[in-house]
Amino acid sequence: MVARRKVAVVGVALSDCGRVDDATPYALHAQAARRALADAGLDRSLVDGFASAGLGTLAPIEVAEYLGLRPTWVDSTSVGGSTWEVMAAHAADAIAAGHARVVLLAYGSTARADVRAGRRTGTLSFGTRGPLQFEASYGHTLIAKYAMAARRHMIEYGTTIEQLAEVAVQARANAALNPEAMFRTPVTVDDVLAGPMIADPFTKLHCCVRSDGGAAVLLAAEEYVRDCRTAPVWVLGSGEHLSHSAMSEWPDFTVSPAAVSGRLAFDRAGVRPSEIDFAEIYDAFTYMTLVTLEDLGFCGKGEGGAFVEKGRLRVEGGELPVNTDGGGLSAQHPGMRGLFLLVEAVRQLRGECGDRQVRRVDGSLPRLTVASGTGGWFCSSGTVVLGAG
Repeated sequence: MVARRKVAVVGVALSDCGRVDDATPYALHAQAARRALADAGLDRSLVDGFASAGLGTLAPIEVAEYLGLRPTWVDSTSVGGSTWEVMAAHAADAIAAGHARVVLLAYGSTARADVRAGRRTGTLSFGTRGPLQFEASYGHTLIAKYAMAARRHMIEYGTTIEQLAEVAVQARANAALNPEAMFRTPVTVDDVLAGPMIADPFTKLHCCVRSDGGAAVLLAAEEYVRDCRTAPVWVLGSGEHLSHSAMSEWPDFTVSPAAVSGRLAFDRAGVRPSEIDFAEIYDAFTYMTLVTLEDLGFCGKGEGGAFVEKGRLRVEGGELPVNTDGGGLSAQHPGMRGLFLLVEAVRQLRGECGDRQVRRVDGSLPRLTVASGTGGWFCSSGTVVLGAG
């Protein structure tokens, strides 16, 4: 039996992001993958594992072929936005067990360009088969499901729309420090409240941007770390959880599946939420950030509104900087954004983030972070705890 090995993230990269009208999703996968390999300084021949989802009839076979890879370990888990945290956990387990040596996770999407070119509409449909058939007739859209959950939290705990708006305001403040963010102009709570209504209680700025873009992450066994040009970021622990598909099967609209995946990840990493220096949290809507903060243990259940309104999520002066690149609310959101959380988390731990670089109270670089992805309408969650080398 092969002894379990430590696993590190050794390369991360984004493709061109934001407004990309002249590239295919395959090209964005490839661009991000090449950049991640260059970031790590490893030869492509070492990659024997590949994970991807969301593209191709036989995902990820088509993407692997496009990249010129013939992996002996593969993962095509598709659970929405949490896909990449779940895949990272699977890859780390495979590497630790000796089933792979270097695994590439890659994603690319032209969600924005496709709408502009008429290749798809702006409405994302999950179809009407299976349990969804019982809700589709009532007109439930993806955003409506999140909006209902947010309203339940407001009723249950007195959370205000102004507190939810603060999540968008602070995400934009962080994006203002990121030259690659899609939207950088500061906004106020009044700006958020004054926007057009999308799904009550969400106005436009409560919702993520629509962008193009890709990302890639390279994980490797500990013996390859010395050959890399970057400092390793170690995978310390992970957790995953599936909650529901039908809204009628969701026991509590105010509890996300991160309540389980987060507990598992922290327990397996041997760390406490209070030790985390910053967090990268899936934020397709403002409520996702707020409730995930509660469920990861950064504040008590029902205390998320009071927690976020104190400016705690800002890179500049915040007690717990969250979504340090501006998140899906301001930086970029090409679809299943969970891989972008891991890229930003690694860059922050390596001290590569310039004006948006998080620092501890003593001025040193951060040592611990958590990336938590959410899929569907709080249907799934994957959480990964990472530590600096």
